[in-house]
Amino acid sequence: MKNKNTRRVLTSVLAAGAAGALLVGCSGGGGAGAEIDLGEGPAAVGTVKAGALDGVPLTFVSWGGSFQKGQMDAIAYPFAEESGANMLEDGPTEYAKVKAQVDSNNVNWDVVDTDVIWAEKQCADENGLLQKINYDIVDSSKIPEGLFGDCYVPAMQYGYVFVYNTEKYDTAPTGWADFFDTKKFPGKRAIAGFEDVGPGIHEGALLADGVAEDELYPLDMDRAYNKIDTIRDDLVFWKTGAESTQMIESGEADMALVWSGRGYEAIKNGAKYAPVWNQSLVLFEALTVPKNAKNPDASMAFLNYYLGADQQAKLTEMTSYSPVNVDAKPQVDELGQNFLVTNPEIAEQMVVSDTAWWAQNYDAELERWMKWLQG
Repeated sequence: MKNKNTRRVLTSVLAAGAAGALLVGCSGGGGAGAEIDLGEGPAAVGTVKAGALDGVPLTFVSWGGSFQKGQMDAIAYPFAEESGANMLEDGPTEYAKVKAQVDSNNVNWDVVDTDVIWAEKQCADENGLLQKINYDIVDSSKIPEGLFGDCYVPAMQYGYVFVYNTEKYDTAPTGWADFFDTKKFPGKRAIAGFEDVGPGIHEGALLADGVAEDELYPLDMDRAYNKIDTIRDDLVFWKTGAESTQMIESGEADMALVWSGRGYEAIKNGAKYAPVWNQSLVLFEALTVPKNAKNPDASMAFLNYYLGADQQAKLTEMTSYSPVNVDAKPQVDELGQNFLVTNPEIAEQMVVSDTAWWAQNYDAELERWMKWLQG
């Protein structure tokens, strides 16, 4: 990270309304622009100068539900209290809305929680919708390599893992080969079946078919689909995270490939299931700042605060998703520990997905996936 002796930045001045009235994000009034003083010296992750953003409106956008509530309670509201910013929230994240705001130069969303593949795509495109992260303001020194990029920092980590009904099988499944073995392990398998594509069942299919972890990418999609076809008659599809939880709790699926937070939720609610972490996928979501955002430096200050160890620990405690700061030490119960992808016993078993490959191939693979879903 490039250090600066003084982190003083000017907000942009926006033209707004038919009369062209000037709005200054930091002062709430007119004029030539207001100065944000973020303090002396280099950025320190998890901190913000007291009162530095007094009155600055910032809108945080995420996916809704308990996760967004956790983000607001653990991070956004404490940030507002310390910085003086006026924190608002909106959602759920919709990429069409991001594009419409950027294209019209009327951006109302300041920080947006997005899928990392979408963020990678926007970064790679010179006409993409996202700003570069200002690493003079955002301290990434406590974030593992691979979890942040030119246009994003991580929102949280999670696993894409299959869980199985512990009352169904005398012998527990131990990996992807068992997920695809419907003779030894009969029963329905639940996987995602919505209009999106990314790391998940395709990697699982290739690993089950004998592909080594270090030879997984670039994905041999013909081989992956051939393997998935072998269990197609045994598949059921969930279209939302809530539906995946319901399929586990109801026993509709004997095995289910789900986001780890959803598996945790179902088991916490009493479902007699257990995760198989062997060669599960570690994934993360991205925090981004749209181009033409009204107060980009204030947005960066929020990202820097979001990544703090204490904030990340609190977010994990509220949501079950894993922290992205290496110093975070969330206090969770035994079940929570069994779903932390930062738990060394779990982390060493997991496979890191290649989000850059998915971003590069997303459009073609989405088209193929949708055709496959339609039969």
